[in-house]
Amino acid sequence: MTAASGLDPAAGVTAGVERLPLFLDLRQRRVAVVGGGRVAARKLAELTVAGARPLVVAPTVTPAIAELAAAGVVEWKSRRYTRGDLEGAWLAFAATDEPAVNRQVVADAEADRVWAVDCSSATESPAWGALRVPAGDGVTVAVSGGGDPGRGKALAAAVESMLDVGELPSRRVREGSPGRVYLVGGGPGDPELITVRGRRLLAVADVVVMDRLAPWPALATLAADVEVIDVGKAPGRHAMSQEQINDLLVHRARAGKVVVRLKGGDPFVLGRGGEEALACAAAGVPVTVVPGVTSAVSVPAAAGIPVTHRGVAASFLMVSAHTADEALARARQVSSDTTLVLLMGVKTLPAVVAGLIDSGRDPATPVAIVERGWQPGQRTTVGDLTDIAARADAAGVQSPAVVVVGDVVGLRARLLAPDAVGSDRVPVAVAAMAGDPR
Repeated sequence: MTAASGLDPAAGVTAGVERLPLFLDLRQRRVAVVGGGRVAARKLAELTVAGARPLVVAPTVTPAIAELAAAGVVEWKSRRYTRGDLEGAWLAFAATDEPAVNRQVVADAEADRVWAVDCSSATESPAWGALRVPAGDGVTVAVSGGGDPGRGKALAAAVESMLDVGELPSRRVREGSPGRVYLVGGGPGDPELITVRGRRLLAVADVVVMDRLAPWPALATLAADVEVIDVGKAPGRHAMSQEQINDLLVHRARAGKVVVRLKGGDPFVLGRGGEEALACAAAGVPVTVVPGVTSAVSVPAAAGIPVTHRGVAASFLMVSAHTADEALARARQVSSDTTLVLLMGVKTLPAVVAGLIDSGRDPATPVAIVERGWQPGQRTTVGDLTDIAARADAAGVQSPAVVVVGDVVGLRARLLAPDAVGSDRVPVAVAAMAGDPR
């Protein structure tokens, strides 16, 4: 590469010409990596994910590379680089700590018409690597720092952050793409508690099928043409039967849509996500489950109640209290020092607490009912097995609510700091809800 050939040696590229970004399919293709240090290890991690057949040439390698070689994932030639090591390679990485060796690898690759990346000098390298930012749904963003790795990392981090919160338009535009369903756990209701992957999937969704307890504020950033379908179920009111919901998911996906089934809590924790996943699988529709923060643990935490605590409770039992008999049948199987977490138990609360006392639970066992956890108007009603039903009735407790039975309820008063009196959340939760960066 010389000035006479039209190349700018200082820039490493043709003057006034941009480099061409490409995505390479390296599956089962030979890629030579010369060097065995940390840089080589990072490249090998990317190459193995890409399905390449890497060859490592280096006298010594890091323990991570040695493990890959021992497992047969990469081939390792334990010696210094020689001219014939690029034979059969489609791509080469010069990743030693010796600039002269790296230059020789690049020169040999040029002679053999093999693309090469000089990891020690962007200005001398005929090819550059890029920082990969996965965006979900088959989308990957590649970021180059123009020969400045620090700038590239900063840009990649910024892009990833915007993708995480759904601020970048990453929905498919081309028609005819295959549809699929994502069962996404939306957490206990606060849009800040949905997972990173859940937010990314909302940004690419064509259709969002919502539960009543899903985080509705998370829809604020959706494009105007995204179809939002409310299939929420409330006590005594079902907007749509489960069979109809299953059919809806399958129908929209077969029409080529990316369907996000946004559910409260976790899809597989009393969310009937298993039924929806089976329906999609039976219909031949690709389905992916994205876990969420279950309300069984997070709602008590919002009110300052850990479901386990050393010296108080080493286990907890989460049960559906849709019927009192269902809840009591399981509660009777555990010891009295196991915390009981009851979901859908407001209506059956009087029968459940009476049954627990009849089964031998100490009538003085503390009980807490947390309504609308992590949402505006969160409220906690505290009592014991003897009086919690009356207290709930007097307070007008309504669903959605989580009932906690056990001595861990007593920790709430200690976790609520003096300056939190009058608030239903522990200070940490209050700061998070207010957007405090701490």
